Order: sequence, then C-alpha cells, then structure tokens
Amino acid sequence: MGKPTGFMEYQRLSEAYAPIEKRLKNYKEFVLRLSDEQAAVQGARCMDCGIPFCTSGCPVNNIIPDWNDLVYRGQWREAIEVLHSTNNFPEFTGRICPAPCEAACTLNINDDAVGIKSIEHAIIDKAWEEGWVLPQPADARTGKRVAVVGSGPAGLAAAQQLARAGHEVTVFEKNDRIGGLLRYGIPDFKMEKGLIDRRVEQMQAEGVVFRSGVLVGSKSMPAGIVNDATEVISAEQLQADFDAVVLSGGAEVPRDLPVPGRDLGGVHYALEFLIPQNKQVAGDKPNPISAKGKHVVVIGGGDTGSDCVGTSNRHGAASVTQFELMPMPPEQENKALVWPYWPIKLRTSSSHEEGCERDFAVATKEFIGKNGKVKALKACRVALKDGKLCEVPGSEFEIKADLVLFAMGFTQPVGGVLEAFGVGQDARGNAKASTEGERSYTTNVPKVFAAGDMRRGQSLVVWAIREGRQCAHAVDTFLMGESLLPR
Repeated sequence: MGKPTGFMEYQRLSEAYAPIEKRLKNYKEFVLRLSDEQAAVQGARCMDCGIPFCTSGCPVNNIIPDWNDLVYRGQWREAIEVLHSTNNFPEFTGRICPAPCEAACTLNINDDAVGIKSIEHAIIDKAWEEGWVLPQPADARTGKRVAVVGSGPAGLAAAQQLARAGHEVTVFEKNDRIGGLLRYGIPDFKMEKGLIDRRVEQMQAEGVVFRSGVLVGSKSMPAGIVNDATEVISAEQLQADFDAVVLSGGAEVPRDLPVPGRDLGGVHYALEFLIPQNKQVAGDKPNPISAKGKHVVVIGGGDTGSDCVGTSNRHGAASVTQFELMPMPPEQENKALVWPYWPIKLRTSSSHEEGCERDFAVATKEFIGKNGKVKALKACRVALKDGKLCEVPGSEFEIKADLVLFAMGFTQPVGGVLEAFGVGQDARGNAKASTEGERSYTTNVPKVFAAGDMRRGQSLVVWAIREGRQCAHAVDTFLMGESLLPR
C-alpha cells in the first residue's frame, strides 16, 4: 500500500486532456501525464485492503499495490521493474486499456478507485525518459526456432518472452509495418505509433527478427481488410522450417449489416476508414474516405465506434451520430451488486466529448441513396420484449447520412490462416486451444500454438499480452521440457 491513511486524505486525480479545439487540429496524443508528485499522491491512496482484488481484476495480474507503494516513496526504478515483471508493454495498456483493475479496486466499493492506469502510464513514460528500458538478451541460445504469425500485442509479447528464453524468434506480419491492430486499428491520437517502433527496436536487440509484408498461407485466401503482403509463405513451409509456430493474428472479420442499401457508396466497415487514416498519419497516401463536411453515422457503441467518432471530428465532419442497438446503460453502476467485476454503465470517451450525438436502442432498417451514394439512414426504436429486441411500432425515423461506418465488433480471426494450418476451430471460428493443463495453448496440429484474438476472439490489448506471455511459457515448456518464463 501507499500511505496508510492516504485514501482518506486524498481525492482521485484523473489525467487531464489538452483542450478540444487544440487536439482536433492534429492526430497527436493529448492525455497529459501526471507529474511525479501527482502520481505519488495517487499512489498514496492505495489502501491496505488485505486482498488486492485489483491484481486478480487485471488480466496480466499486475502487482499493483507494490508499484503504487514504490511510486509513493519515489522509488521509480524499482516500480518499473515490478511493472515489467508482469507486463511487457505497459505503455500500451497505460494508454488504451479500459482498466478492469480499477473496477476491482477495493476502494471502489464506496469511493473513487485508485487511479491505477494513470500511475502505470506515469511509471513507464518516466522509465523510457530515464533510459531504464533496455534490451534483455538471453545469456545463452537454445538453438530452437519459433515462428510467430501476427505482430499485434499477443504476438509481440510471445516473441519477446521466447527470445529472452534463448530461442530464435521470427515474427511474420502481412502488413507493411509491425504492430497488427495496435498499429492500424487504434488511432494515433489514442496511441502514437512511435511507442511500437521503440519496442520493436528493443526486441530486435534481443534477437527477434521481424518480417513484414509476408502473408502466411496462400495467395487465394482472404487476408482481412488490410493486406500489404508482397511475399507468401505456406503453412507447410513454416512448419518445416521452425520447431514451433505461434498463431497470434488479430480478429479482423467485421460484423456486417445486410440491410437494403448496403452496397451504396459511403457505407464502410470501420477499419476501411481507420486503417488508411493511420497510414496517412504515418506518411503514406491520403485516406480515400473523407468525413469532411459530411453527416457521419457510426453504428456500434464500443471503442471502435468511438475511434470513428474522434477521427471524423478531426476530418471536420458536419455532424457525427453514433447508434447503439442496446438500451442506454445506467450512468452509475450499482457497486454493491457488481463489484469487483467489470460493470455495465454509460461510458463517455474523449471522442464523444469532442462532438457526437449518441442514441441508444436504435436498429438500422435501410440505407437510402441517390446516384449510388448513401444520403440517409432509415432506423427504428427497439425495446426488450420476452428477452428479445423488438421494433417499437410507429418509431421509424430517418437521419441524414453521407458516410456510414460499421463498428459492431469482429467475429473471428483473419480468414484462411487456421484453415491453412488445419487447426481445429470452435463454434465462433477461433482456434480451438485450451488454456488449462499441460497442453495449454496447443492446437490439434503438432507444434502449432494459438494465442490472443486468434484463440479467444476479439478482446482487449491486456488480454492479448496475457495470452502471449502464457503461450510463450507453453512453447518454452514444449521445446525444453520445462520453463522458467513467468506466466
């Protein structure tokens, strides 16, 4: 814990944002990190709760009370060592994780939770600034070769852990840059991509080899919304060349909305809009989809929808409306009922605050077009009846829509990869691989493992890191008979 009476003396201080009018002019991060002094005070709020539910609420089981206490005492270098012991990439989670640890914080039962995410953000940024984040190459090499397919957070975590265990690791990525959905699924204003680049440099110094623009499978297979591959390697070749293969691609198959007018111009999947924008920010050609001066409708109320809202505002959209099929959740959860679990409640993101009309319990019925372009959206109200969402009679309405973006989630991994390897799939099309027992993360194919979205479906970055680390432990055990890698 921090100060024994800190939770009674200090109030929660959240990270501040740059002014809206300033941040809408660019794609740079705008969250203002806590100062060392502010972070120390927030660390002091960590109470002697006896059982730190925050640790179990965190998918990577961060040892949160320990680094809260170290920050409170000004022992920053020790704090980053504790943080890195469970999390390979706290600069990612400190920015884009929704912080289930804070929902599980004991102080959250009847007060504001400790600002765990903001303290994590402060620790890792200070560590980079001070030069404390250094390569950790293995003392000895095992001679074993591991291929990691997919360079998102799960693949990066698995690759780093396996390289530190002494294995020769090669990461294959179908896109032109490393990072997977971290690189191309998350806008730069939420996480600047230099954060990925410096981790890649660290991992290269640790012995990891990165090969971008390489599609694993075959030319005929569908390869997701983005695919910059200039080279194809078959699954058979990968299995022949490596002692183990980790499949860690992202969930890139988006949910569709097959209603009349779906084929009109201006109706797109979210990533068709977000990925080219990230490429433009990186210096590539301009985004072919522009929201400037348009009435934008985003269908889907999650994080991807919020990213579409923020990007549309930066384009200069005339208006942005976001529809959610489910009823509006309560503004405040019943903590006595849901703690320490992740609560369902109304969440307003920084993108919403920049300008967005939100509407709940709305179903889209039709897209109305003119000259092949979408011009309006016909929708209706829905309500729960006998456990099902049903149309409310007489509730139809139309709204202007020059650009419609589908942000309704993702159903399964990028098409064709699992089929290329002959990996068994569950009912949702994900790789079938248990996380329990001696054969954790193993598939039905010898020496082929699966982790992250490839195994569990669309999920959080922090879950991907957890699965990557645990899969690395399983692969190391498979190769060496035992493993000293932490899970």
